[in-house]
This record gives sequence, C-alpha cells and structure tokens, in this order.
Amino acid sequence: MKGWCRDESRLVARLLLAFIATLGCMAAVPGDIGGCGQDAEELDPVGFFVNKRRIDCEQCRRCSLTTNFCRVACDDERPVPTEFPEGCVPLVHDGEVCLNALDAATCRSYAGFVSDADPQVPTECDFCPLPEGQ
Repeated sequence: MKGWCRDESRLVARLLLAFIATLGCMAAVPGDIGGCGQDAEELDPVGFFVNKRRIDCEQCRRCSLTTNFCRVACDDERPVPTEFPEGCVPLVHDGEVCLNALDAATCRSYAGFVSDADPQVPTECDFCPLPEGQ
C-alpha cells in the first residue's frame, strides 16, 4: 500500500506539471499579433495623432511645461500628421498602450518627453523607431 501512495503522488505531480506546461504554452507572448484578445487592426494615424496632441497639451499645461514642443502641441491651428513614417504599420493596441502611458506619466517623465534639447520617446510609444543612422 505504501508503494501505491508513492506512485499516486508521482502521478499527481506529473499531471500537475503537465497542466502548468499546457497553460504556459497557451498564454499569449509579447509580440503576438492581436494580443490581449484584439484582432490585428492597423492604427488610424489621424485619430492617434489627434489624441496624442490632446494628451501632450493637457500634460504640458498640468505640469507647467513651456517647451517649443508644448507650444506646438497646444496650437490648434497646426495640422496633425495624416500618416505614419514609411514602413511603420502600428496596430490599434500599440496606439492604446502609448496613449495610456502618456496619460499616466509623471510631470518629471513628461518633461523628458517634451524636452527641446533631447526629447525622450516613451518605450510604449516607440513602435516606429527611426532607421539606423537617423
């Protein structure tokens, strides 16, 4: 009887390990097209840039930032871009993640994003990096 209990424990442990491995194989991984249950849909550039400009201006005002970037972001007369750079095809999810990160950023972080001298691109918004050497 003691041998049977030991075999049963091993069987249960193996089944549990197999179950965990199966769950791990089914999970989405970073870079999955259409991750988070969304279909792969291209991001509308005009909608994205309108929302980004709104968030940029709101954050500049909230944080009392007065850079040239902020002046441009709050200029309603300036047209928004109508397309992404050539070869850049972000998905709707990419745009959502970027805009959420900008909206949640601290004033200190935003000061880096809108710096006239050395603007930083938030990691979440770096879905269209410049080609090497630019």
